[in-house]
Amino acid sequence: MTEEKTLPKGALWASYILQTLIVVAFTFGAFNNMLKAENATKMAIEMGYSEDSVVAMGIILLIAVLCYAIPKTCILGAILITGWLGGAVATHIIHSDPVSQILFPVIFGIIIWLILWLRMPKLRALIPGVK
Repeated sequence: MTEEKTLPKGALWASYILQTLIVVAFTFGAFNNMLKAENATKMAIEMGYSEDSVVAMGIILLIAVLCYAIPKTCILGAILITGWLGGAVATHIIHSDPVSQILFPVIFGIIIWLILWLRMPKLRALIPGVK
């Protein structure tokens, strides 16, 4: 019996639906960078990144998202995406952006781990007092 089968169906389905939405959104962003879409390039330059770095950032994000989408590597993917989002938070802080722009990647990071928390009892066991 797998860990997933011991979870309530609602929690399991919620985790799959949320993960699909996250994977689609981040994959779209990764491809925008890899294809050097005008908006992605413009935003990267506005944030202080060079135009040459846009494709590399897209490749890094795609690798992280693929790891997150594969069940055996989803923890590694969550760690990589969390690092990516941490860079986004740092960039927004450096640019003195509004709190809403700083919180957006933080919220995504929480959702990424919540998805895995819903699905993995062993992960829930790592956080004392939360079941």
